[in-house]
Amino acid sequence: MADAKGDEVLAEGQMPLGRWPILSYGVGHMLNDITSACWFTYLLLFLQEIGLAPRDAAIVMLSGQVADGLMTILAGEMIDRFGHFKLWHIGGSILVGISFSSVFGGCLLCTVLGTDSYLVRTIGYSFFAAVFNIGWAATQVSHMSMVNCMTLNSTSRVALASCRNAFTMVANLGLYAIALVVFALVSAKACSDIVLQYRWIAYVSIFVGCCFLVVFYAGTKEPTLQSGSDCKKSARISWGYWFKKALYYQVALLYMLARLITNVSQSLIAFYVTRDLKMNEYSKAIIPAIIFCCSFLVSVVLQEIKWNSRRLKSLLTIGAILWVIAGAAVFVLPSQMHNLMYPLAMVIGAANALVMVTTIGLESALVGDDLNGCAFVYGSLSFLDKMSCGIALFVLESYEDSISCGETRGLYTVSRFGTGLIPSCFAVFALLVTSTLKLQDTNPRAAAAALEAPLLV
Repeated sequence: MADAKGDEVLAEGQMPLGRWPILSYGVGHMLNDITSACWFTYLLLFLQEIGLAPRDAAIVMLSGQVADGLMTILAGEMIDRFGHFKLWHIGGSILVGISFSSVFGGCLLCTVLGTDSYLVRTIGYSFFAAVFNIGWAATQVSHMSMVNCMTLNSTSRVALASCRNAFTMVANLGLYAIALVVFALVSAKACSDIVLQYRWIAYVSIFVGCCFLVVFYAGTKEPTLQSGSDCKKSARISWGYWFKKALYYQVALLYMLARLITNVSQSLIAFYVTRDLKMNEYSKAIIPAIIFCCSFLVSVVLQEIKWNSRRLKSLLTIGAILWVIAGAAVFVLPSQMHNLMYPLAMVIGAANALVMVTTIGLESALVGDDLNGCAFVYGSLSFLDKMSCGIALFVLESYEDSISCGETRGLYTVSRFGTGLIPSCFAVFALLVTSTLKLQDTNPRAAAAALEAPLLV
């Protein structure tokens, strides 16, 4: 009787998901995504505008990344032990909203202690950056690890990942639309006005993200596949199981490289377009918006593909090649030809979507049917992502010179390297790792199954 019930659960799990479960799941990361877009695009710029040196601004971001990386491991372990994906998601979202408003809202620690010393400001911003990333990690790991426990259907799993990535692009586009409106309504005649601009961007972003959370909590059920009677799925998988798999290391490297490519370039692009290419203030929102608009369009198209291992590798390779070309062009682009940044932004957007959707798909391929170890996989890979991005940005900013409000810089600066050449190098490394991948479609029939209803109508 128990076996029959377990077979029924597994059969139901292999059925393709419909449009509504995929869409409601996809919006569940919107608060994380819109605050992350603001964090990586504007945090370093904001901190330097309020007077922190580039190295100290990087310390604030690094403290957040370290806290984020450690929390991903803890959250992954706790979710694998106790489940309750949505409870972790809610708790993390609350921390994100409170701490994010505290970072961009001013130095709360300075207010409490009644001092505005440089050291206290650095410590205060670093503390709330850590709290923000702890909440962000709890939300991210719980949301990502839900995929393998919502369905066993390979195409639906990639559709969930692709839909999540598509709404990541919506969140980013929303952030840059908010930024454009704020830049238009709040004139930046002084550095204090610039600080006010970023605060309004942060507050509106939190409100928008919370609205989408309501849709996620209303439309997404707590996953139940882990409760199946199959002993393989009810016994918790140890860490050592994954460390014995060569594919784990390959996927970990590729996911880390994909995040380095997107996050490092995103963190420095506002500096690059305004100070290296000497474009106007609106370019801080327009260029990133073009990137994420193209990413969104490509991600939506990718949702309609019937996925298998060969297509994952092929599209990842194409995305990496596009980044090599675009990154090299960005690195050598002179300010007199800054209008070429618009088509380059389109190429970067398409490349970002290809590398992110495929590497997240590789995570699902790695987990397969080993559901009770999925949170550790997503947590440990996110740990590598956070630590590597934090260290990379800290090293880059350590070579940056302090710049006063409105000052421009010379050629071949840190932002030019970080926006173009370094992501290209990461993309070359990703191509090498991709060439070593040996994937197998564990359930060809499930992989070939179409979605119950297409996402494009």
